[in-house]
Order: sequence, then structure tokens, then C-alpha cells
Amino acid sequence: MSYCTQALVRMARILTVGAGLALTALPAGAAGTYPDKPIHVIVPYAPGGAVDIVTRLVTQKMAQTLDANIIVENKPGAATNIGMDYVARQPADGYTLLTVSPSLACNGALFSNLTYDPAKAFAPVGSIGYAPLVIVVPASAPYKTLKDLIADGRAHPEKLTFGTAGNGSSGHLAGELLKTEAHFQATHIPYKGGAPAITDLLGERLSFMPINPLEVIAHLKTGKLRALAVLDNKPAALLPGVPTAGEEGVPGALASVWWGLVGPAGMPKPVVDKLNSALRSALADPGVKARMADLGATLTPGSPADFGSFIAAETAKWTKVIKTVGIKAE
Repeated sequence: MSYCTQALVRMARILTVGAGLALTALPAGAAGTYPDKPIHVIVPYAPGGAVDIVTRLVTQKMAQTLDANIIVENKPGAATNIGMDYVARQPADGYTLLTVSPSLACNGALFSNLTYDPAKAFAPVGSIGYAPLVIVVPASAPYKTLKDLIADGRAHPEKLTFGTAGNGSSGHLAGELLKTEAHFQATHIPYKGGAPAITDLLGERLSFMPINPLEVIAHLKTGKLRALAVLDNKPAALLPGVPTAGEEGVPGALASVWWGLVGPAGMPKPVVDKLNSALRSALADPGVKARMADLGATLTPGSPADFGSFIAAETAKWTKVIKTVGIKAE
């Protein structure tokens, strides 16, 4: 073999090895092939609820944009911890995602024995939207405004009661925040789910209830319940004429149910960016916009960093409420 031929062989070997190193150095999905297999989106709630509905609505459009099959799986239980623990342990390759809600911001403070760290286990993909909670009372209640309710709670500290779906639920935390911000007293009555609490509210066995308006909209329309205030800084399209908490003198009493997508921590940035782009495209779809409006939701498209900042702020806010009140999960 000539010197030139030997040099060419050595150069070919170097280039082959170099190419192999370059390929193995690329993070999963960064080579432009993502996604090349089905994506699984975990919903840590039972089928048929708001989180499940929102997830299926949004991921259907995301699948079209990504030209991929997206499979929604329900893994309910343990206040969403079963589903969140499952996703936290999956490969960070973008093929397993999780729909998150306020429990992501609360569970770290509510539970002392979690098998994952809510603040470190997930990589934000993007926010979907939110629906503000509303304070409702029986139609026969003497309170015409939130100010009336607060005044009675201040004058009679042992009188008022509020029902929720359980300790640590969104309604419970919203009620405690309202009490703190408005400086009045009311006794929390936890139920095993929202339905029995609504039944007792209708039966006038509770004074008020902080709740997602979708769960009581039929009773509001028939006049069996009255909405006193939306716990948001702007009016809710689903509840025309109902004032905001700020308009009732409690601007800090803001509480909502919200949704977004995350994946296991460490997902490659190109994969996260591609998922975020598909999510934002889904939220811009007229059909998705109309259906989310029917759910009383405000869409909040943004970057992964935007969603990460939102989660951090929500975590700080609700951790303070949980620790101040001493709330423990059931």
C-alpha cells in the first residue's frame, strides 16, 4: 500500500470515528427526527374531568402539528402523586409528558413523603390556561355581595362555614386565602369530593363555597345559588355581571384552576421548543379557543420559561398559605 493510500485510509477512519462521536453527542430528539414514535401524555386524574377534557382537546391539535400519535393515559390517585411520580421516573426524551394543575404547586407542602421533588423533577413545556374560582352562596342567603359575607364573618367569627372537595383542594386553599386577605373567620368543612359539598350548600347547611364555576353553573343559571365574586383580577365571561375580588375590596384573593404541560427534567431544548410550538399552535386554533371559552377558561400561551416562572410563583404563594394555616393532606 502506497503512502498516499495509507494516508487516505487513516483519514477515512478518523472521519468515521468523528462522525460517530458527533452523532452520539447529540441529545435525543435534537437531530430533527423527533417525534418518531407515539407520545404519551399522562393525566393524573380520572377520565371525564376538566383536566382530562382539556388535555384531550389540546393534544388532538398538537398531534396534527407534530404529525405524531399522542396517546392520553389516565393515572389517577393519591392527589395526583401517582401520575406525577410515574412521569418523574420516565426517560427525558419527550415521549412522556404530564398535564399539571395546581397540585404541582401544592403537593410539596402538603405531603412530607413524596418520592419525587415537584420543584426539580419536571421540565416546563408550556401553559394551557386557567379558570378562576368563584365564591357562591345559597340563593336564600342574606349576602348580596362578598363584602356582606366578609362583614358577617368579622362580626360573628363562629358563624360561617365553607365546604370543599377536601383538605388541600383548590377550594380549600382559596377559602383560606380569602379569609387571610379579608381578615374574617369561617370554619372549613372538607368533603370527599365536590358533589356532596354542593348538595349541602344547596341545602343551606354551608355558608359559602369557593369553586370552579363550571361545577355550579347550572345552579347559578336556575337561581339556586348566587355568585358573589370571581377570584380573579378581571371579570369572567362565563359569569357576566359578577364582580372581581378586587372590586369587592380583596385584590389579593386570587385563585384558579390551571393547566399546562411538563415532561421529565432534562429534556433536550430542541424537543421542548418543538412541543411548545405545537402547544401554542393548538391554543391558537379557533375550535380550541371556542371550546375552552365554553369551559370558562382563559388561554395563556407562552414560552417554557414563562410557565416555569408561573409554577414557581404559584408554589411560593400556596406553600405560604399551607404552612401558615397548617393544612395537611388527607
